[in-house]
Amino acid sequence: MKELLLLQYSQLIEYIDAGGMIIVPLIVVSLLMWLLIINRTLFFRRLHRKNMPTAVALEHIRENRFPDPGPYRGAVALLVSRFLEKRSNNKALDRLILDETVLVINRSLDDYLATIGALAAIAPLLGLLGTVTGMIATFDILSFFGTGNAKGMAGGISEALITTQTGLLVAIPGLYMKGFLERRSANLKQRIARVGYYLRRQL
Repeated sequence: MKELLLLQYSQLIEYIDAGGMIIVPLIVVSLLMWLLIINRTLFFRRLHRKNMPTAVALEHIRENRFPDPGPYRGAVALLVSRFLEKRSNNKALDRLILDETVLVINRSLDDYLATIGALAAIAPLLGLLGTVTGMIATFDILSFFGTGNAKGMAGGISEALITTQTGLLVAIPGLYMKGFLERRSANLKQRIARVGYYLRRQL
């Protein structure tokens, strides 16, 4: 097992070496993008689970009672908690506070999604840049040695292909995950807006 891991590690290092200098920003973009994706996935998962029924939310608001984080950790519990933190006990003002709370929570659901999309879009462009630098290196060797330096030419072509491949490997799952997270965000927004509207009418 250890030998297999060492072999895979050495192959990874060879792959990174063959990709040239463009492979480093591609790895950084990939790591940053996946950190944000994991952050948003865990956040949305928490808001989807253990959701409070609307009637229970109203009960908590009427009793001015914060939700117990044991049974209720979802989006509705978050809305109730945030509203109770700012509540003024003036009906007209409380309605405005509830509207604002819904808006703030819904806006926070879009955090990092645009950044994830931008990073996924940057990756193939970096791959294309690696293609250009790899081909320039190949033509430099051709102009200097002619076709007599096959190893040098192969290095440039290898750089061009590996950066293109890596750029696509970063971009395709990134764009898929962005779409997936946007759908999760839209579902949560609808739920929060629906419960907020119901609570507003009952205040």
